[in-house]
Amino acid sequence: MSDFDVGPDEVEHIAELARVELNEEERALFAEQFADILSYFETLDEVPETDREPELTNVMRPDERRECLDQEEALQNAPESEDGQFKGPRVS
Repeated sequence: MSDFDVGPDEVEHIAELARVELNEEERALFAEQFADILSYFETLDEVPETDREPELTNVMRPDERRECLDQEEALQNAPESEDGQFKGPRVS
């Protein structure tokens, strides 16, 4: 068990926010687990920082305007089209 004071009242409050019903045994168990989780976060604060790698740079080519497909060419492989547009399945 950790040094953090997480009691059944805090667990009950969190359970209400999450709309979860807990019995007394579950509240006690979750209080212990929450305290352990908080102590793990404290342990992470003790990890030394390391040098960061340099920021990434854009190695992609710049956008260029190119000739594109006309409407008929774009729709020629579509399974279905209607009024010059792609037609997909009905959702609702």
